Amino acid sequence: MADKAPHTKGHGHGYLPAMGHDRLLPFYDVFTLLLGARAGHRRLADQAAVRPGQRVLEIGTGTGNLALLVARRHPDAEVVGLDLDPLALAVARRKAGRRGLRVQWDLGTAAELPYADASVDRVLSSLMFHHLDEDEKRRTLAEVRRVLRPGGSLHLMDFGGSHQGPLARMLHRRTPRLDANTGDAIPERMRAAGLADAAEIDHRAGAAYFRATR
Repeated sequence: MADKAPHTKGHGHGYLPAMGHDRLLPFYDVFTLLLGARAGHRRLADQAAVRPGQRVLEIGTGTGNLALLVARRHPDAEVVGLDLDPLALAVARRKAGRRGLRVQWDLGTAAELPYADASVDRVLSSLMFHHLDEDEKRRTLAEVRRVLRPGGSLHLMDFGGSHQGPLARMLHRRTPRLDANTGDAIPERMRAAGLADAAEIDHRAGAAYFRATR
């Protein structure tokens, strides 16, 4: 994941790199694997229930692991991965090439999606939302609603929700923005953006899974 967010001194970017600093990017996939991201991605892809011919957008794709999983599972779908970090996208492109998978990799921010109204069937977000400030959360969800086709859906995984395990509590101490993800806060933001049926539908290994529809 990398999207617009305040960065620590010395990054030289207007976004938060995947591991907090460019030089740590080679360790990103190992780090997320240790966090259990692979199982989380499988759960999120199951939840999305992608059908042939649908257009699937992952916002904050980072090095592309979730988008690549969807592309492998659904070769007849159009899969797009969007991120603000060009170095992470370069890694994603190389992985897609090695695996022979077709994914469109786009440079951009979730708060200003470069896609037409009602042009996407599924939007996926994995461990990105908590990095955004309140205004960016609001703008991102408004943009998600705009690009979703009627009946399309958002599937979001992040720390927070109704249950707080040991990992979530540790991360809360390190990342104060996670306080804004607890309880019903994420579904409430989804509803405020005009999305319907917003709910937390699962919680595993410290991460909560949310769904909303247009």
